[in-house]
Amino acid sequence: MLSEIAREAGQRFGDRAVVVAADGVLTYEELDRAADALAVQLSQRGVARSDRVGLLLPSGGDWVVAAVAVSRLGAVFAGISPTLSVPERATLISLLGARLTLADPTLLEGLPLRAEIAVMKPGSRAIESAALEPVASDFPSPAFNDLAADHVAADDDAAVICFTSGTTGQPKAAVYCISQLRGIQSIDLGPGAEQRWGGGSPMLASTQFAHVGMSTKLPWYLRLGNTLHVMPRWRAEDALRLVAQHRISTLGVVAPQLALMLRSPLMDSLDLTCVTSIIAGGAASAPSLVREARERFGAGYSIRYSSTESGGVGIATAFDSPEEDGLQTVGLARPGVEVRIADEQDSPLQTGEVGELQLRSAAVMQHYWNDPSATNSALTADRWLRTGDLASMDSTGRVMLAGRRSEMYIRGGYNVFPAEVEAALLEHPRVISAVVVPYPDEILGELGLAMICVQDPERPPTLEELREHGSHLIAKYKLPDMVVIAQSLPLTAAQKLDRAAAQTMAIKLLEA
Repeated sequence: MLSEIAREAGQRFGDRAVVVAADGVLTYEELDRAADALAVQLSQRGVARSDRVGLLLPSGGDWVVAAVAVSRLGAVFAGISPTLSVPERATLISLLGARLTLADPTLLEGLPLRAEIAVMKPGSRAIESAALEPVASDFPSPAFNDLAADHVAADDDAAVICFTSGTTGQPKAAVYCISQLRGIQSIDLGPGAEQRWGGGSPMLASTQFAHVGMSTKLPWYLRLGNTLHVMPRWRAEDALRLVAQHRISTLGVVAPQLALMLRSPLMDSLDLTCVTSIIAGGAASAPSLVREARERFGAGYSIRYSSTESGGVGIATAFDSPEEDGLQTVGLARPGVEVRIADEQDSPLQTGEVGELQLRSAAVMQHYWNDPSATNSALTADRWLRTGDLASMDSTGRVMLAGRRSEMYIRGGYNVFPAEVEAALLEHPRVISAVVVPYPDEILGELGLAMICVQDPERPPTLEELREHGSHLIAKYKLPDMVVIAQSLPLTAAQKLDRAAAQTMAIKLLEA
């Protein structure tokens, strides 16, 4: 699917840029040619249909060329984020068991000794090796045509692997077949997605390309003829400059990124009237954040709920929904997605009852690579995805998150879900972001420790003010017992809250 779309896009969009990044500008025609040449090199390295190939590359043109080249061989690509630590990258490469890993020369430290590694020099779009003959870039490449003659992609062929963030345990490798990529494309683009070409626009890449939001959506990004602008490192000021310069109309961000953008002085000096819509996922959006973003950008704001296993699609609020919906609900199932709340036996619960949030769609992963036990835990026999999130649903179908079973703590015999407490804290006008973690106590068992980021570090709200404000929203036993102030909350490589790191950080601040 990706290979065919890239071929057609090369002919349709020609010298239009597909990626603008630190490794140079890559056009659609160059992408098609370079992918042919790299596919031949990969074949010379032994890569064949159904093999797994790791992409340990920075987000940019090389990454996209590599993904398309792997797809041209009927092989499976798996992005490995460069922002991970050396041990984390090594763990993923070992988990993948790849035929080959394409790596940037600056990312070779600590890789498993037995791993097959090929180096791609930044901007070269090719493997560095004196042993292999250079492949001519004539279009089309006869050498590539010989390789591809016998390969016809089937819907049940594996195409992409995305690693989970590991925030609730060891990372797992979610496998997507071509049928799932078609499902994602259909949900994102709507009816007639298979016939749609063009109409794309400049986009700001806010996550690593290894993220599910890029790896599984790349086919339809190319189908539309989008241009992806990539920063070597995400910074609010650089992001705002790119938005203003390239007249980017849709901001796809995580809420903490948006909060940083709104705090930048450039918000008042740049022309940002091009922004018409904001899509925020990965973290809760406080009503104050939704309100300020809508006012200052003059744009609609939609909150999204999804996961790696769901294919990056799931539930959404309307762009014009009330600000309070950011705390009360993550919205309604998107067209093409089914949602239910189930008990521990996977039986649907009644309206208003709290249970596990489960999703089903054509986009949900096929399985976890080489882990049938984890797959059986994640998917029911009729392919409902068990998200592990607790939630309820009202009579209109709106979903209200309650937290995760694994995050719940017990204070004096009462169950407390951090997500509910965090939502109450975010209602305070001076709180930008918040996380609540358990802290051991000899009498009550566990206490609630809140770590917050505030608008004015010189005038942070006191614990008493937070408890008074929150007492009108949740039961008093759920209110935090302690609070510490942080400049920012720790995030994973996927830009999600890292709760394990947050707990360590909050306790250190408390005990300092």
